[in-house]
Amino acid sequence: MRRIAMSVAASTMTLSLAGCGVLNATGDGASASPTKGDDITVGLLLPEKANTRYDKFDYPIIKRKVAELTGNKGKVEYANAEASAARQAEQLRNLIDGKADVILLDAVDAHAIAGEVQKAKDAGIPVIAYDRLAEGPIDAYVSFDNELVGEVQGRTLLEALGSTADISDKIVMMNGSPTDPNAKQFKEGALSELNGKVTIADSYDTTDWKPENAEANMAKAIAKLGKGNIAGVYSANDGMAGGVVKALKAAGVTSLPPVTGQDADLDAVQRVVAGEQYMSVYKSYPDEAEAAAQMAVMRIQGKDIQFDALTQDRVDSPTAKDIPARLLQVSALTKDTVKDTVIADGIYSAGDICTARYKAACAAIGLK
Repeated sequence: MRRIAMSVAASTMTLSLAGCGVLNATGDGASASPTKGDDITVGLLLPEKANTRYDKFDYPIIKRKVAELTGNKGKVEYANAEASAARQAEQLRNLIDGKADVILLDAVDAHAIAGEVQKAKDAGIPVIAYDRLAEGPIDAYVSFDNELVGEVQGRTLLEALGSTADISDKIVMMNGSPTDPNAKQFKEGALSELNGKVTIADSYDTTDWKPENAEANMAKAIAKLGKGNIAGVYSANDGMAGGVVKALKAAGVTSLPPVTGQDADLDAVQRVVAGEQYMSVYKSYPDEAEAAAQMAVMRIQGKDIQFDALTQDRVDSPTAKDIPARLLQVSALTKDTVKDTVIADGIYSAGDICTARYKAACAAIGLK
């Protein structure tokens, strides 16, 4: 992935664009004349349900934003592939047959879906890659800076190990699905921080990001290295981190090594508070989902000025170059930053986090 002409507009909330009058600008000439009115259909294809964010945050936020931007005339046709690339291909074909105006696609398998993306292109339907960079002739991409995610994970893991960390410390890497291009970028970012400072003693690519697969992989790593010889675990997301923690506990590990994560799932935030997971990466789903909805509506309505303002980054996929993109920033969530991230942004309340099981841990960090 590469970025060209990074600017303040590309890394700030879309609300800042509205504040400058960009989103409400009508402009002049053909580029400002909508090709569609407000009565539009936005297809939304999300990849799986193991990660609770998709049904809890992404879909509702996109649906609400599309309605807001179209005076409640636009609608969202939503389908979840439940980790099946074949099912997602069928869902995309259904949107093409149903003549959706624009499609937001979070690919299960970024490579396998390329042919269906081409079919959408042939049918005159723009496809915007959402969260994961799909192959094929996509029109734009919106996600977080994925290499930065891995860098934040790796850097925070080193911080957890302390100033005495060195090449004798053995790390297990629990990477994401090999069919997800984001997983490769997370891994590359993490390795840029970890290589030469610790030893990557065992590494796994986890099929479908499933926690049970991560748990099984972690059990193998423990058997191979010994439960007392693992200084830390790089887990690419929170669901897998839960599987890693389960495997460590099942092996009788009482003093858990630092474990990373990503997505700020509620159970992961609770594990962070309780000291069972060292960190997660907090990504503002409202920012990403709202940006995606805006990009979809602006693209299909032909509002090029607004669309260009939202996509001032550029990325390359294996099949396309210089794709217009919006890359959002991320931050580390640890015990010290729970209040400043998920609580400050209204993702969770202290009550959501501090259930009976976690009240004492919450009190210990001043969270109540």
